[in-house]
Parts: sequence; structure tokens; C-alpha cells
Amino acid sequence: MKKTVAAACIAAILTGCATTEKNETAADWTESAVSNAREQMAAMIDAIEADTTDQVLNPVTTKRNRFSTAWCGYADWRSGFFPGSMWYLYELTGDTALVPLAEKYTEAISEAQNLTWHHDIGFIINCSFGNGRRFVKKDEYDKVLVQAAKSLATRFRPAAGVIQSWNVTGNSWQSQRGWKCPVIIDNMMNLELLFEATKISGDSTFYNIAVDHANTTMREHFRPDGSCYHVIDYDPATGEVCHRQTAQGFADESAWSRGQAWAIYGYTMCYRETGDSKYLEQAIKTFDFMKNHPDMPADLVPYWDMSADDIPNEPRDVSSAAVIASALYELSTFPVDNAPAYKDYADKIMASLASPEYTAEPGTNGRFILKHSVGSIPHNSEIDVPLNYADYYYLEALKRKRDLEQQV
Repeated sequence: MKKTVAAACIAAILTGCATTEKNETAADWTESAVSNAREQMAAMIDAIEADTTDQVLNPVTTKRNRFSTAWCGYADWRSGFFPGSMWYLYELTGDTALVPLAEKYTEAISEAQNLTWHHDIGFIINCSFGNGRRFVKKDEYDKVLVQAAKSLATRFRPAAGVIQSWNVTGNSWQSQRGWKCPVIIDNMMNLELLFEATKISGDSTFYNIAVDHANTTMREHFRPDGSCYHVIDYDPATGEVCHRQTAQGFADESAWSRGQAWAIYGYTMCYRETGDSKYLEQAIKTFDFMKNHPDMPADLVPYWDMSADDIPNEPRDVSSAAVIASALYELSTFPVDNAPAYKDYADKIMASLASPEYTAEPGTNGRFILKHSVGSIPHNSEIDVPLNYADYYYLEALKRKRDLEQQV
């Protein structure tokens, strides 16, 4: 019965995949992009539903053979992205066959609401349950979001005014760095869960933690040119900054591209949630740093680190481009000078991502949508591969672009 129902859903999803011409015009690349995403994700659903184990497979990237899919468990920081992508694909297509599958994949990671040993519960729960609550089981999903926020709040260190990213235990690589309370710029993305929890519960504790973290990060993470460090290590007892370093970038003083993207997106979101103009100003300043960087490629897809020493031969990072594009679509809706220019820049990024250079042919790329992302070169991990969060923010950007254009 399970396979029969799944097969019917997959057939319905595939039926909606439009055939597109290879030489489409700039005006219709968005339709082609959605169609391609639909076909690739239908193939991924097929692989998930064909599995005979009791677990629900959750795709992350490809294995080293560049075709076989690598899967993750609910505690992995990336576990919320594929369920979230399902919800965005549903919005983009209106295909109700996606809904029961999106529910299934979302609810398969519900145990993550109780995680307290890392900061990425915001990525996990808000991207999945946060998107799903807009369509199904609002009260039930709201409870998960609030519990997840409670779990995340246990990591708040009041003396430093930050949410600690990683635990420093034993002989871990974090402890080998001498860190006490490392905080990464990625944390800005997890604040949205806290803002949502306050709106749901009425408890301002979550909101206040998010604002404290955003303010401390703004004060300590950024350089005068608008670029940001990856890791700031604090003394959790005094709040003193002990180290300014990197974990995934080229060097401590370099501009790791995904870190810049997290900052642009995170502070744009903080402005939306608070109305505090200093957050919008920070988002714009960091974006201007990236936009005006002399090594930004013509297609606007950044190198994995804008300070790496072998540019232009360094790998590109599509995930950074997708995050920036999604942020800019939202930023363009706010009261800023020349707001349409931010949408125009995002459109150029997305046109590049939708091109054959970065979008995979159906049936290739381990069934992921986009090619050429980078996880962590210093860890020799996930270099020039597809990544599920690149796909997630790409679909979010497509959805935001469509919503903006429908308002005109």
C-alpha cells in the first residue's frame, strides 16, 4: 500500500513537469527552473520511497563517486532543508501530491526539537516545520517550533550575550583550537526560529535572546569594510573576545563567502522581525562588500572564499549565491535607496544558477538541482558537489521572485 500511494504521488508530480526548450529566453527561464526542480525532486522522492527500511531517507549531497546520494539523520544540521524544499516546491507548483510527502519528511525529523547540543536547531526545525505550518497542522507544528526554541535558548550565554555554536569537549577539533565559547556567523540564521517562537507563544524571552545575539554579533564579528569573521570565541563567564578565527574559510582574516551570505540574509531577516534599521544597514554593508569585490565573477556566483590564493581557479560556491539571492529579494521590499537594484542583482544571480553551468540535467547530479557548491575545503569535505541547502535557498529565492512579480 505504501509503495502504491507513493507511486501515485510520484506519477502525479512527474505529470506536471513541463517540457522546455533548451534555448529558452531570459523571460521564461524561471518556468524552466521550476520544471527542472520538479523533475529532479520527483526522482529523489522515488529513491526515498523505494527504500525498504523503516527510516525516512533524507538527502544531503553526493558521495565521492559524485552520483550516489549521501543521507543524514535528524540531528544533522542539514536535515531540515529537503523537507523545506518540498514545501517550497509545493508553493511553486501548487501540486497537492507533494503535501503528504512534505508532511512525512518534515515529521520524520521531529525529534530534533529536543536537541540542545548544537545551535543548528533553527535550520532544522524552522526550514521544515516553519514552512509546513503555513499549510498543515498549524497548532501541532507550532508546538514543535516553540519546543525547538526552548532547546536553542539553553545555549544562550548571558555574560557574552550570544548563543554558543559548538560544544567544546574532550579532544575535539574545537578544543584543540583553544576555544571556550565559539560562535559562528551561521548562527544568525537560527535566530528566525526564536522570533517565530515569540510570535507563537507570546514569550518575549526568545525575542530578547535573538536581539542580544544579533547585537553582539554585529559588534564583534564585522570588519570596517563590512566583511565578517567566521568564528568569534568568547569567554562565557566575562564575555571577553578571546579569538577571531575561521573554521571553513581560507584564513582567519579572509572573506569566506557563505559566511558573508549568512550575514546578509540574517540581518535582513532581523530587520524584518524588529524594524531596527541598524540591521538593514549591516546587511547592505556586507552585500556591498561582496558586490564590489574586485574578484566577484561576472556571473555573480562567488568563489568559496573571496580571499583564496588561487582565484580564478578556486571552486565556486553556488550555495552562497543562492542564499544571497534569496536575501536580496526580501531586502528589495524594504525602505532602502534604489530598492529595485537589489532585485535586479538577485535576478542576475538566479539567471546564472538556472543556466546549464549550474543547473543539473534531470537524472544527473545525484538527483539534486544545483551543481558546484562547497562545504568545507579546510576539512576536505564536500568540494564542488551538490548540497541540499543550495537547493533549498534556490527554491526559496524562486518563490520570493515570483511573489514579488505577482504583486506588480
